[in-house]
Amino acid sequence: MAETRELTCINCPLGCALTVTIDGENITVTGNTCPRGEAYGKKEVTNPTRIVTSTVPVDGGDIARVPVKTASDIPKDRIFAVMEAIHAVRVKAPVKIGDVIVKDAAGTGVDIVAARDVSAA
Repeated sequence: MAETRELTCINCPLGCALTVTIDGENITVTGNTCPRGEAYGKKEVTNPTRIVTSTVPVDGGDIARVPVKTASDIPKDRIFAVMEAIHAVRVKAPVKIGDVIVKDAAGTGVDIVAARDVSAA
């Protein structure tokens, strides 16, 4: 028996309303206005992933916290473990955009990187 899921595509600002039908190995997506919507719908029902963003405290910086993000998407079920890894960290200024803040966060193989520069105070 086929399963149907209703999703909103998050690949662009259009936010297409997708209908994803799963019938065994066959997955069909309707409602998308571009190929990215079809790819998103299929991925979301088989292996959902997300980019995680947060902040990390900075010692001696011109601002108190540096925004950080995962360098690429991670499995959705690993978000809380990645957030624990982020919350366990403090960095010292200066920090440059792209600096690795946490290597291989929570065993995902994905680094947490700085999303902006922080100068020393």
